[in-house]
Amino acid sequence: MKKWIAGAFLVVMAVTGFAQPKDPAATVPDEKMRAVFEEVKTPYKYGIVLPQPDKGRMVDSPTIFRKGDTWYMTYIIFDGKGYETWLAKSVDLLHWNTLGKLMSFTDKDWDATQKAGYVALIDTDWGGSYEPEKYRNRYWLSYLGGSEKGYEAGRLGVGIASANDLSKPEEVTRLSKPVLSAVDQDVRWYDNQTIYKSLIIRDKAKKTGYPFVMYYNAKGEKPDARGAGFENIAMAVSNDMTHWKRHGQEPLITRKTGICGDAQIAKIGDLYVMFYFGAFWKPGAFERFACSYDLVNWTDWQGDDLIAPSEPYDKTYAHKPWVIKWKGVVYHFYNAVGDQGRVIAVATSKDLGKSVLGQ
Repeated sequence: MKKWIAGAFLVVMAVTGFAQPKDPAATVPDEKMRAVFEEVKTPYKYGIVLPQPDKGRMVDSPTIFRKGDTWYMTYIIFDGKGYETWLAKSVDLLHWNTLGKLMSFTDKDWDATQKAGYVALIDTDWGGSYEPEKYRNRYWLSYLGGSEKGYEAGRLGVGIASANDLSKPEEVTRLSKPVLSAVDQDVRWYDNQTIYKSLIIRDKAKKTGYPFVMYYNAKGEKPDARGAGFENIAMAVSNDMTHWKRHGQEPLITRKTGICGDAQIAKIGDLYVMFYFGAFWKPGAFERFACSYDLVNWTDWQGDDLIAPSEPYDKTYAHKPWVIKWKGVVYHFYNAVGDQGRVIAVATSKDLGKSVLGQ
């Protein structure tokens, strides 16, 4: 979901300065980071699980959740005009059937032509239920919204929507205004231009002091060394899912160049693991992770990428993660860009064969 810049470039870490924890006690030691990598790595690329429906429409940004015995995936389709949010289902995480739309284009409103939705409050426990939690007897989504036509055009913001049932392709109920935008009174230097993808989790321990935490990537007006804007991962908090405020004065994760974005949170033991993608602070786009004890201070993994381009269908970009563990197998869903266009693929921790899609 990013505006890709032609070419790629290398960045000196001393210059970019990843936002590491200031408190040494908050830093996750190397041996624990290595153990997480070994736990979550997925060396076997199964391949494409959701292809483009046609040449004029591209799929993007998978979110996976479970209800009963069925898996569901929300994803977005870009058709040249903007984003709509779609729903698919599966019984085995490998074979998916499209059900229909959750959010469609409308004629007016602040989000008329951009509605890229992401299911909120999904169980973050590693190997857990992966079911979304209800709040006030509703299921919830956050979404990237905007009114201008084109690829992430105009000043985007975060919207909130809710639904009685997320297993059916029915239009969700949206709030009339964004809950986070680049023109808010509490805007920061790192998000005063536009805001992209978001993820909302339940902070049951209230480590942040609030029950709901939103991670989002955003771009500010401050340029990098090349004079270009860059994207960071930041956080906001809420008591009620509808009123949000920024947390802290600095982004959680930044390279001060390129992109860090599309966070997903998993709870593994006493650690919170943030899966995210990086782009252009080294060549291409690729999957990374960071770890935290408190949801605020994050230690970045310094080793190999979790997913990187290696196949014809992801030779251009391999990015935008959703990672789960189910019945002893880790599934890493991601957006793949290559000779099949923009599709959704999966890599696994065990060899489950190869997809026939795109062959």
